Amino acid sequence: MMNTLIEKFPAQLKEAIEIGERAEIGQHTEEIRNIYVAGLGGSGIGANFVSAFIQEECALPFAIGKGYRVPGWIGKNTLAICSSYSGNTEETLQAFDYILKTGAKLVVVSSGGNLIDLAKEYNLDYIQLPGGWPSPRACLGYSLVQQLFILQKLEIISSRFLKDLKASIDLIKFDQDDIKATAKSVADQIYNKLPILYTTGRMEAVTIRLRQQINENAKMLCWHHVIPEMNHNELVGWTTRDERLAVLYFRNRDDLKKNQKRIDINKEIIANYTRTIIELYSKGNSFIEKSIYFVHLGDWISWFLSELREVDSMEIKVIDFLKSELAKV
Repeated sequence: MMNTLIEKFPAQLKEAIEIGERAEIGQHTEEIRNIYVAGLGGSGIGANFVSAFIQEECALPFAIGKGYRVPGWIGKNTLAICSSYSGNTEETLQAFDYILKTGAKLVVVSSGGNLIDLAKEYNLDYIQLPGGWPSPRACLGYSLVQQLFILQKLEIISSRFLKDLKASIDLIKFDQDDIKATAKSVADQIYNKLPILYTTGRMEAVTIRLRQQINENAKMLCWHHVIPEMNHNELVGWTTRDERLAVLYFRNRDDLKKNQKRIDINKEIIANYTRTIIELYSKGNSFIEKSIYFVHLGDWISWFLSELREVDSMEIKVIDFLKSELAKV
């Protein structure tokens, strides 16, 4: 089932663009001076990508919340987006309640549930996503694209992202066989190890996404860090040889030369402590294309890991248990 959902990612991006183009987002009565996105898990990771995509163009501070509470600076000059595929994520619903009282420009992105009902009740702008997808983490394309369109329709960013998104769809659609082959090769090398994901700071969303996918789909622990920050701390932690560790570098040929050199030096150091070091280079011409390529590659890696480990990639019983216990509180 999860492999079918991953296979549909290019089509989902295409549909998400069509939804975004049709969306109607009204202008705010106050000047927007900052942006806040509330969302967790598969519904929250889209904001990490959006933050990176708009970093050089957007003149406004952009913050992401992944919990119950929201910052005290949210107010009438804030654009706040609440993202929950189900519409019933309890942390996002509580964040919604806090934000609603501030007078912020509040926009909801969801397939339904309580969040859409609240948006309608309070006459807020919302974008309703297609329902019926059995896993929110397979709906990244929907939430990511809608957030970009919300920003564009409020004239916070231009529409130039659209060209790059469309190119991304073509890239992963026509490179599908090669992506799968690369993903299978990586999974074969790391399925019985502890994956450690490294990339440069601007592409951290890629490694956050893959860490989450490995956790949920393959039922494996995993961690990530970014360069150059990890050169100031985590690198010192590499002191013991352990062949159970597998390091994956996600690289771009246009990364800053200083960061490329840092990665090369890192590899030399870490090679003293594990033999499993894998370098993966992005494809595509733009930052968005490179990121979407890595998302699709990572999703396939997580699925092939689930196959090799003979686990159900869809099953999340421990999360269901957690929610049932919380419901008693």
